[in-house]
Amino acid sequence: MKIIRFSKLFLPAAIFSAVLTIAGVAGYIIFGFNLGIDFQAGLIQEVQFAKPAFGVTYSGRGTAGISLDREGITITISSSAGEGGRYVFSYAEYGTVAGIARALGGAVEGLEVSLAGNGNEPSSGIVYNAQGSPQLGSEPYTVHCLPSDGSVVSIQDVRGALSGFERTVSVQQLGVPSDRHYMIRLESSGVETEQAGVPADSIIAALEKKWDLVVIRSDFVGSRFSKNLTDQAGILLFFTLVLILAYSSVRFKPQYAIGAVLAIVHDGLVIVGFVVWTRMEFNTTTIAAILTILGYSINDTIVIFDRIRETRRIYPEDSFLDILDRSLTETLGRTIITTLTTILAVLSLYIFTRGSMQDFALTLLVGMVSGVYSTIFIASGFVNVWEVQKNKREKKRLAGTPVAARA
Repeated sequence: MKIIRFSKLFLPAAIFSAVLTIAGVAGYIIFGFNLGIDFQAGLIQEVQFAKPAFGVTYSGRGTAGISLDREGITITISSSAGEGGRYVFSYAEYGTVAGIARALGGAVEGLEVSLAGNGNEPSSGIVYNAQGSPQLGSEPYTVHCLPSDGSVVSIQDVRGALSGFERTVSVQQLGVPSDRHYMIRLESSGVETEQAGVPADSIIAALEKKWDLVVIRSDFVGSRFSKNLTDQAGILLFFTLVLILAYSSVRFKPQYAIGAVLAIVHDGLVIVGFVVWTRMEFNTTTIAAILTILGYSINDTIVIFDRIRETRRIYPEDSFLDILDRSLTETLGRTIITTLTTILAVLSLYIFTRGSMQDFALTLLVGMVSGVYSTIFIASGFVNVWEVQKNKREKKRLAGTPVAARA
C-alpha cells in the first residue's frame, strides 16, 4: 500500500488554519454576530399570512368557544344550566372549506357561518391557532385558510413592510415558503417592562396594510431572559470541550487529548467565522449545528488516534512521522466514505428545506469539511509536534548524562 505523506502538509495547514481562525475572530470583533430572534430581547410575534375563509357567530344559549388544531375544528358549548356539548369537525371528513362551513352551521343551534373566500379551498389549509379558545358572539370570528395556489409572501417583502420602525426588526421564516409562516421580533429599547410591553399592534397594522394574517403567538421576552439564554449557550459549549478533553485524556495520552480539543476548537472557530462573514443568523439552530460538528469531529479523531496507537505497536521501529502517515492513509478510505454519505444526507436537507433548517444544513456542510481537515492536519499535526519536542528533550537529557550513568 502506498503511504500518502500527509505530514508534509502539517506546516502549511497550520498556517492556513491560523489565517482562517484569525479572520473569524477579527470578523467577530468588527461585526459581531447577526443575532437571530432567539438571542434578542423584545417582542416576539408569530404570524401566518392567510386569506379569510369564513366567519362564525353564535346567538344561542350559553357560551360557545372555538378552537382550531392540525386535525380539525372543535366547538364547545357550555351553560350554567348544564346544557352544552363538544362538537368536533375533522378536516379528513370535510375536505373543503365550504364543506366544513356547512357542517358547522348545521350541527350547532345558534351557530351561523358565512363564507368569506373560496369555498373550494382544502380544509387542511385552515390555519392552526394556538392562542386558546376564543368565545363566539355576535361579532364574527374569522377563520383563515392558506391559498392552495402555492403563492408565497417572501421574507424580503415582510422585512420591507416593517422597515419603517426605528428599532431593529428581525424576521425568521418558519417552515417552507408556501406556509407563509414567520416569526417577528421587535428589539427592546431597554426601557419597556414585561407589563408595558412594546407596540405589538403597530407591527400587525403595518403588515395588514398589505396582507391578511393570523397572529398565532405574541410574547415579550425581557433582556434578562435573553442574556441568560446567551450565557447558557456559552456554558454549554465550554463544558462540551471540558468533557471531550476528559474523555480523550482517559482514552489516550495527554498530547492526544489536547490535540483532539485543539481540532474541535478549530472547527468551532471556523464555523463562527463562516457565520460572521456570511451574516447568517446566529440562533439556537446554529448552536445545535456547532455541537453536532464537535461530536462528528471528535468521533473521526478518536478513530484515527486508535489507528495510530495500534500501528505504533505493530511497527515499533518506525519513526513517529511514518506511523502518522501510515495511520492516516489506512483510515482515509473510511473517512471519505463516512463523510460523503453524511454530506449527501445533509445536502438533501439543504436543497429541499428553507429558512433556519437550510442554514443548519449549510453550517453542517462547512463543519464536516472542516472536521475532516482538522482531524488529519490539526490534531495529528499537534501530536507530531509534541512527539518531536519530547524527543528533543530526551536527547538533551541523555547528552547531559555522564556515560557511566547511562551504563
